[in-house]
Amino acid sequence: MLKLIFFLLFTLVICFMNNAFWMVQNLLLLINFFFIIFNNYDNYFINMSYFLSCDLISYSLILLSLWITVLMLMASEMIYKMNNYYKLFIFNILVLLLFLILAFGNSNLFLFYLFFESSLIPVLFLVLGWGYQPERLQAGLYLLFYTLLVSLPMLIGIFYIYNQVGSLIYFLLNNYIFDFDILYFCMIFAFLVKMPMFLVHLWLPKAHVEAPISGSMILAGIMLKLGGYGLLRVYSFLQLIGLKYNFLWISISLVGGVLISLICLRQTDLKMLIAYSSVAHMGIVLAGLMTMTLWGLCGSLSLMIAHGLCSSGLFCLANIFYERLSSRSLLINKGFLNFMPSMTLWWFLLSSVNMAAPPSLNLLGEISLLNSIISWSWVTMIMLALLSFFSAAYSLYLYAYTQHGKIYSGIYFFSNGKIREYLLLLLHWFPLNLLIMKSEMIFSWI
Repeated sequence: MLKLIFFLLFTLVICFMNNAFWMVQNLLLLINFFFIIFNNYDNYFINMSYFLSCDLISYSLILLSLWITVLMLMASEMIYKMNNYYKLFIFNILVLLLFLILAFGNSNLFLFYLFFESSLIPVLFLVLGWGYQPERLQAGLYLLFYTLLVSLPMLIGIFYIYNQVGSLIYFLLNNYIFDFDILYFCMIFAFLVKMPMFLVHLWLPKAHVEAPISGSMILAGIMLKLGGYGLLRVYSFLQLIGLKYNFLWISISLVGGVLISLICLRQTDLKMLIAYSSVAHMGIVLAGLMTMTLWGLCGSLSLMIAHGLCSSGLFCLANIFYERLSSRSLLINKGFLNFMPSMTLWWFLLSSVNMAAPPSLNLLGEISLLNSIISWSWVTMIMLALLSFFSAAYSLYLYAYTQHGKIYSGIYFFSNGKIREYLLLLLHWFPLNLLIMKSEMIFSWI
């Protein structure tokens, strides 16, 4: 773990060199493959120190962070071309990656909280510095205040646990079971907002719409997973009280998921549609996780990784259209089957993955989550059936509206798909369908 962090610290120096944009990306790709080769993690924490350690959940999410960061740089070519402070941009992304690795890769609850909050700052800079519209200030404030408001109670909860137990290391806390209502709400709320759960999700679509493509990718790919990761960690010592209150969050998530899916069906903004579909997906992840069954916990990790790749890929596609037409409206982005037939294939592949078509990792995650939620209560079948149906409906709506129909007559110039863009989409889609072969890694961490 330390070698990974030192590598990033030394890369921070390189990003201020002239023309080092692609060099940093290649270095990150290199560390990605090294990190895959170092995959000798068993069920238990390994490479342990007082500060850093890694088990299978940490490993999979750190790998996802590294992978998405490489793709973010690949997608942000316009920032480099326009010379839009690209050195600062790379620096910002590397600092964010460093915070994320430190958040996922340490064994201490307080340090997790510290880096969990620190990762907000580079994301805020991304939205405010490289965002598109003037409303990005409001979006940044939404993002900051939603998360900070619910984080203070969590800090107090962490101090209370330390006072009671004398340690904040995860696997020492596993021996304790707390039965204290206020502590439960303090610890859970920060993660519910970060997920985001329905009712506290309003910061997400705003942040996505105003953020640049790299901001959208990191928000959808990694930042939402911080909430799920935190819940997986704290539920080890909040099981007892969880049995009492979890029905509340499951109900809100499932009903909210259906309502959000209906909202998706009337969106005209490409990015807004994909952002709302993220909320619907994370709703089912949250519901499965809250059942606290083996299927639920493993399925939630599986769907988190799958959603990170799939949602990020869809944002890339939306951005490819935005760069050509300077609009994200579905009324203008039409008839692309005539212009870019090869890009239509990628729209089809990623839309089908979004509705959990085989052989994607989404399917594995959704099947295990359906198992866990229905075994918790058969009444949930109604909501789950609606959720699955509408998930397919808005994915088809997204695909059909963009690819078919009459071309907008205001288009006066158009460029076809570039090799970089096709590679970018391949690198999203390929691991998504390949990881189903290695599903025991996701299902063996408990």
